[in-house]
Amino acid sequence: FTIRKHEAFEHWMGNLRDFKVQVRLLNDEKVELGLLGDVKPVGDGVFEMREDFGPGWRMYYVQRGTVIVVMLGGGDKSTQDKDIAAAKALSKTLED
Repeated sequence: FTIRKHEAFEHWMGNLRDFKVQVRLLNDEKVELGLLGDVKPVGDGVFEMREDFGPGWRMYYVQRGTVIVVMLGGGDKSTQDKDIAAAKALSKTLED
């Protein structure tokens, strides 16, 4: 897969205080190989990638075609509903 990061995702990632968490969440090589891990659809073509450490990190993405993954944003379990709504809204603004 080719990974594209929306500026909203970059903003969220840049605001994480812990550099070790950033590194652990940004495991692009794994995603590039198609190893998306614990993923579930949340509606409107948006998927939630769940990471099982810390406060329950989540990252949201859409897939375009067979090779492009667009990272939209993220959060943790405490902000999950708000983060899903934001990712769905953002996904509707993307061009194919």
